[in-house]
Amino acid sequence: MSTSADLSVAVLGGHGKTGQSVCRALAARGVSARALGRGDLAAPGGLTAALRGCVALYLLAPNMHPDELSYAEEALAAARAAGVSRVVHHSVASPFAPSMPHHLAKAHAEDAVRRSGLAWTVLQPGAYVQNFLPALRADVPELAVPYDVHALFGFADLVDVGEVAAEVIISPEGHLGATYEIAGPGLASVSDVASAAARVLGREVACRRTDPGGWADGPGAGLPERERAWLLRMFDHYDRHGLPVGGRGVRAVLGRDGLPLVEVVRRELG
Repeated sequence: MSTSADLSVAVLGGHGKTGQSVCRALAARGVSARALGRGDLAAPGGLTAALRGCVALYLLAPNMHPDELSYAEEALAAARAAGVSRVVHHSVASPFAPSMPHHLAKAHAEDAVRRSGLAWTVLQPGAYVQNFLPALRADVPELAVPYDVHALFGFADLVDVGEVAAEVIISPEGHLGATYEIAGPGLASVSDVASAAARVLGREVACRRTDPGGWADGPGAGLPERERAWLLRMFDHYDRHGLPVGGRGVRAVLGRDGLPLVEVVRRELG
């Protein structure tokens, strides 16, 4: 296994919650990552200068990016120019889902990664359990979502995502050219998340489906029109299909199953 003495890793998008999780997991393995963001792209020399000396790039686009393919292509070009040899691409579960434009954008970005000429690994995490934490930490915890609360998902633990990312970055043998879905060991619904939280908190956690139009006029009203429209299409997809994700990718990389849902909730809320 490489160490900080002979490995330098750049994490593009390193200041967001996913990038921070990847950086923490790398630090726990003795590797200090360069967390890169918008400021680094705007600095003299841009991303190419920021990547010099790195052997690996963790490529994570901003959420709901309007042109993720171009973003990925520019990052890959900068990596080649800087002499970076490997890229780990943070994609999404079910990328080729034409009903969800931001998922489809990641499918196109994946294609660019595979054609980049760099050694690559692609990670496809499910929706994060952590996305529910603000509502569960409220004075009156409640999960209210604009889609079927019983639809099935493969929820991912953000800590597991960071651990998987760090492992394939540091020990690439066997992971080059691989694509891994990342999720917990079983499928679950938003209703199951509420039940797990109720067990941990020792109190009732309400769970209900809200009207998507009400979401658009309320919590979603302050978003740019494009993002609001994309999210409404995502909610419709979730309502019809959920987002099932297999959990074996975590075991394939880490040699263990992902943390079960109730244990993730206990760690975060307990």
